[in-house]
Amino acid sequence: MALTCITSFTVAQQTDAWQQVPAILEQIKAPVFPDKDFPITQYGAIPNSRKSSTDAFKKAIEACSNAGGGRVIVPAGTFHTGAIYLKSNVNLHLEKDAKILFSTNPNDYLPIVHTRWEGTEVMNYSPLVYAYQEKNIAITGEGVLDGQASYSDWWPWKGGKGWIKGTPNQNDPDENPALLKMAEDEVPVQKRKFGQGYHLRPQFVQPYRCDNILIEGVTFINSPMWNLTPVLCNNITIRKVRIEGEGPNTDGCDPESCKNVWIRDCYFNTGDDCIAVKSGRNKDGRLTSIPCENIVIQGCTMANGHGGVSIGSETSGGVKNLFAEDCKMSSPNLDRVLRIKSSPQRGGTTENIYMRNIEVGYVKEEVIVVTMYYQNQEGNYLPTMRNIEVSNLTVEHGGKTGVLLEGYPTSKIEHIKLQNVTMKGVLKPYSFTNASDVTFDNVVINGKRVDIP
Repeated sequence: MALTCITSFTVAQQTDAWQQVPAILEQIKAPVFPDKDFPITQYGAIPNSRKSSTDAFKKAIEACSNAGGGRVIVPAGTFHTGAIYLKSNVNLHLEKDAKILFSTNPNDYLPIVHTRWEGTEVMNYSPLVYAYQEKNIAITGEGVLDGQASYSDWWPWKGGKGWIKGTPNQNDPDENPALLKMAEDEVPVQKRKFGQGYHLRPQFVQPYRCDNILIEGVTFINSPMWNLTPVLCNNITIRKVRIEGEGPNTDGCDPESCKNVWIRDCYFNTGDDCIAVKSGRNKDGRLTSIPCENIVIQGCTMANGHGGVSIGSETSGGVKNLFAEDCKMSSPNLDRVLRIKSSPQRGGTTENIYMRNIEVGYVKEEVIVVTMYYQNQEGNYLPTMRNIEVSNLTVEHGGKTGVLLEGYPTSKIEHIKLQNVTMKGVLKPYSFTNASDVTFDNVVINGKRVDIP
């Protein structure tokens, strides 16, 4: 990739950008539920028993929804279950010391449902907790939801660690690539039937085309794949949630094509991106053409992960208006602080991305990376990436590169501003390819002020 000359100029001050945040948060109202409780133990669940509570969850949720809503209570104790389907006006509430253990038997996530898998619509295994076209739903409390994924269950389907040669995995040319071809050929979703025999791992929690969602206080561990993945949803509040699990592609929170999302005071320790904002993959995403927009991230802590705050790589529908502030990140296994990734297969416009007041201890690879060369994928849909600002960022132990920008000659990364940024221990201060309108204002790397020539 040939380097182009970077012209230094003063980016138009966007001091009003952060003033949009109160207006966005004003639109995000957490759902409120009637003061009615429906304990799953009244519907056949037995705490600390090996007996499946799948039917008990189903009956309690149906009774709660039919009564106009309330809380489905999971009391202290351990409960085994398969897929849980949330209905409108239901708050699945886990009391202190409650634990839900989800089955690792794929048959417990049948029949197949309408879902998105890595940004492509498909009929696949049900997510462990699923809702479709519901309103006012929640998962709250102080308990633990354990997907029980491991290198002997679910994770080997990725085809990496734990995979045994000769057994199927999602990278088989007759499996996941078959889904991508169906999408390119515009095969109707109802005919994209996967599930049993195809080894596409289910997500942990996926509301699909739902409104008014609250996830608060609970802990999610050992997800088969992505943890919290609302798709085509509006009005989402995720707060004081803890997510842990270091299997392959175990992203923490991945809103896809959602509007008005508030993620605050959460902890992420993941095997992939901690937060990854997405909007559909390739032709599927372009046909749907719904961006992910108005995302506010506040007061979160990130440990292990490929990226602390990431956008992409599924950006075909676009991403705009993301604000991340007052976060702490640190781990020898945290690869990047801000990661924006796409490719000419994906396309889409990523714009108006703002980050401020970020404290970083250790980071392994790049501090900030904005790239259109994700996995060197080729295609005819060059992404657009512009209006990205980072201010008041401190990094104590940096990685290989401070700031990496990789665009194309015909689609440059535009309007990048770093202000009041200090990085220590970075091997290479910056590397730019096809970027323009880049401004460094009071940027100090390895003890030296850096100005863009």
